[in-house]
Amino acid sequence: MAILVNKDTKVLVQGITGKEGSFHTKLMLEYGTKIVAGVSPGKEGQEVYGVKVYNSVENAMSENPHIDASIIFVPAAFTADAVYEAIKNKIKNIIVITEGIPVHETMKFVNYANEKGIRIIGPNCPGIIVPNETKIGIMPGSVFTRGPVGIMSRSGTLTYEISYALSREGIGQSTVIGVGGDPIIGLNFIEVMKLFNDDKETKAVVMVGEIGGDIEERVAMRFKKGEFDKPIVAYIAGKTAPPGKRMGHAGAIITMGEGTYEGKIKALENAGIPVAKNPFEIPKLISKLI
Repeated sequence: MAILVNKDTKVLVQGITGKEGSFHTKLMLEYGTKIVAGVSPGKEGQEVYGVKVYNSVENAMSENPHIDASIIFVPAAFTADAVYEAIKNKIKNIIVITEGIPVHETMKFVNYANEKGIRIIGPNCPGIIVPNETKIGIMPGSVFTRGPVGIMSRSGTLTYEISYALSREGIGQSTVIGVGGDPIIGLNFIEVMKLFNDDKETKAVVMVGEIGGDIEERVAMRFKKGEFDKPIVAYIAGKTAPPGKRMGHAGAIITMGEGTYEGKIKALENAGIPVAKNPFEIPKLISKLI
């Protein structure tokens, strides 16, 4: 069983004729993802690797009414419009790969999506993958194998490295989600943890956090209260980042002394969550829990 998406999920690619959109459409199709349509204004009638292109989401939906996920590769200046268009057409899962979207724009479309019961993954994320079923994202599919560990991560590259480290030790993944590295994101760790908690296939969860924000501390607090049944192993990136400096992600900045590496480690350990010193320690820690 997977969470959020599966082999039957029908996917729309917004920005499909662009360099990134067309490149990753090819890779997602090769992985087995059911991409049924693409959108690029002014390009209707074209095809990208056999996928028909439409001028608008509305046009795509008129011929493909069962689309239930969209992945967005639209440039940052136009991403908000693309998200609103997907929301208007009631696509229930919207994965926003684009980075560099102004925070106030993200805040508005995330709030609007929440009001409409639409789920946003990202922005500035690698997407979601259910090994051997579907890949709606930009991650290298070859490093993932199917198994009992759910992964939720703020970092794309660490997601791949940790999944590969687990796979090499014979530990597969149920669903892997990159939630995004921006200060404002849609789906967060607590919401993902609730989904993994209800998923029978997932036996344990790896949380890949980083400095900045307080979402890891909030997961620790919920875990300590007994709200989650599934064990968690955590890794926090940014141990050596200088205070006040942004570390790659817009969300990885320590403000007013909050969101520090030390504070996150303390909260996790106080909650009884094992914390890996480096990504390659995670297979050893997770193998004790499954």
